[in-house]
Amino acid sequence: MDMSRPQPLQKTRNIGIAAHIDAGKTTLTERILFYTGALYKIGEVHDGAAHMDYLAEEQSHGITITSAITKANWQDHLIQIIDTPGHVDFTIEVERSMRVLDGCVIVLDGVKGVEPQTETVWRQRSRFNLPSLFFINKVDRPGADFQNALKTIDKRLGVRALPVTVPLPEQQAVIHLIERSLIRFSGEHGEQLSQEPCDDTLWASVAEQREALLLGIAETDEAFADQVLGGEEPTPEQIWSALRQATLSGETCPCFGGSALRNLGVQPLLDGVVKLLPSPLERPPALAWREDGSRTEVAMVDDQPLVALAFKVQMWDGRRHVFARIYRGQLKPGDRIRYRLPDGEERQEQVARIFDMDAGRKSRLERAGAGDIILLAGLRHASTGDTLYEPGHPLLLERIDTREPVLSLALEPATSEQEEKFLEVMGKLLEEDPTLRFGEDPETGQNLISGMGELHLQIVIERLKREFNLEVRAGKPAVALRETITRRAEASLLFQPPLDPNRKEPLMARVAVAVAPLGRGQGVHIEGSPRILPEGSQLSTAQQEALDQGVRFALAGGPLEGAQLQDLEITLSEVELFGNHSTPEALTSATARALRKALGNAGPALLQPIMKAEVSVPEENMGAVLGDLQSRHALIQDTERGLENATIHCEVALASLLGYTTELRSMTQGRGQFSTQFERFDIA
Repeated sequence: MDMSRPQPLQKTRNIGIAAHIDAGKTTLTERILFYTGALYKIGEVHDGAAHMDYLAEEQSHGITITSAITKANWQDHLIQIIDTPGHVDFTIEVERSMRVLDGCVIVLDGVKGVEPQTETVWRQRSRFNLPSLFFINKVDRPGADFQNALKTIDKRLGVRALPVTVPLPEQQAVIHLIERSLIRFSGEHGEQLSQEPCDDTLWASVAEQREALLLGIAETDEAFADQVLGGEEPTPEQIWSALRQATLSGETCPCFGGSALRNLGVQPLLDGVVKLLPSPLERPPALAWREDGSRTEVAMVDDQPLVALAFKVQMWDGRRHVFARIYRGQLKPGDRIRYRLPDGEERQEQVARIFDMDAGRKSRLERAGAGDIILLAGLRHASTGDTLYEPGHPLLLERIDTREPVLSLALEPATSEQEEKFLEVMGKLLEEDPTLRFGEDPETGQNLISGMGELHLQIVIERLKREFNLEVRAGKPAVALRETITRRAEASLLFQPPLDPNRKEPLMARVAVAVAPLGRGQGVHIEGSPRILPEGSQLSTAQQEALDQGVRFALAGGPLEGAQLQDLEITLSEVELFGNHSTPEALTSATARALRKALGNAGPALLQPIMKAEVSVPEENMGAVLGDLQSRHALIQDTERGLENATIHCEVALASLLGYTTELRSMTQGRGQFSTQFERFDIA
């Protein structure tokens, strides 16, 4: 059937819901779907019944692992929602979701405020300049502090947080600072709203928050500032309008208080999504690159050639599907599209079917247009980050960044009969997840799987068993290392191997190189303008390529453990040619050996993944946990003490945290929690 666009783009909101793990974003999404009529029954995460957590692993672990997409209608608007994971191991799901959204709602725990993964989400959101709202959740819990949560946004994220609804959990109500009203939530699931003018006593209790809201908007709008500072009371319409502009520009983030689990404050947040976040047409045009390297803007219209971004691959019912966001043009089943692989090869495929999504369910569409987020069947090779375009009209959108894995383990099928199936299934999982790596260890011959953390790899192993009926044997996790150098060194090498009887002339070339360390995260810089001897000689194109290849060979593995090298500068200082003896082969060997010699003399050092960690424990366990972290050589940066819990902020090598979850539970009688995010590779 033809499910054409139910709402014009002006009345469409494509939003993501993101947060630190366990802040309550999936619970919030369930309430949104219930209140908008998209669900007739609320499913709870703790019961394993959440509509958006449709994977078996999500239900058993009680967390979101894969981004889920759904739709809801509110105030004559279509809200398309992506519920993203909060666990740092699945951060690529947030990254690629943010890439295709127009706005987002960031959920905070009302007790803890901004947490480490909140900061990661904020950085991802900032890369794409997404207008954002905050929902301060769990305000009914002991120790919750709405005002303090706002302060953590200002302090840790550096953005002006402006309150819109102030929660009153003891009254099951919120005060709306724009409408000057008290909104009560009643009924079995908080679906019944009663709104009344706020009495003078109650209004006086939030005078400070109301003033903060108005003055915060005034800092972004001169006309509004003149009105407020002149003592004139702005109307709700004027406040909404000025706040919307400040939100769209990214200068402020409106904040709503409530408790999703207790059905408090969600409907005003939905009003805020409609009134404050942009439609697809209000976002800056996407930038794309033509074949000649020039840039162009992609207008979001239906009547021009197709431009879409494949942002996720997922196996659905055993078949390969591709999630895509259309930025321009239309797409129908049977249409042919093209895309260009990272290596430059162009491919053409045919779209077999187009689907609309609702978490784990899909429904067929006969057409999709600009601004739509859809699911495509029939594309056998298109993958995350590929731009899909109409044949004859090539354009390339910016690709989606992926993360390098930090943890590996050996993995093999339990029986040799399943080897072929195992390799086939791993190929499918690699297509789905760009942060997953799989390959043979050249030293041991074992198959190694690498990912973003212990939970990431655990979920992969569980999926192999449940989805593909594959029993596997896994080794112990091993941390992914890098190598660098600690001092400057030079080396010169004359490559002159014994004469090969099958070769008419001997090989000979000399290369001199220098290496120097760079700061952490600086990568590898190569200076390739060497002095050529004899004077007046020049390198041919083949010889220059041979030098580059020699550098690549030497950088493939460091002198200590063969790990990838980083944070160093390489200077090819001199190349001496010996006529016909200096073939490209000779130059490649001379360069690689000279560079390896220099690296070996430059104080090589191993780099460990360093994690930024936040450990939350009961106050009485603070001393024991601090001592344990120090025994793991953690660098303690800060400690915060609350009413009952204490929080430790530190940096620690990932290798010291393997199995830490079990030990922390043991030290705290199961009440301690910790979260990490990758910070950098460094000498531990």
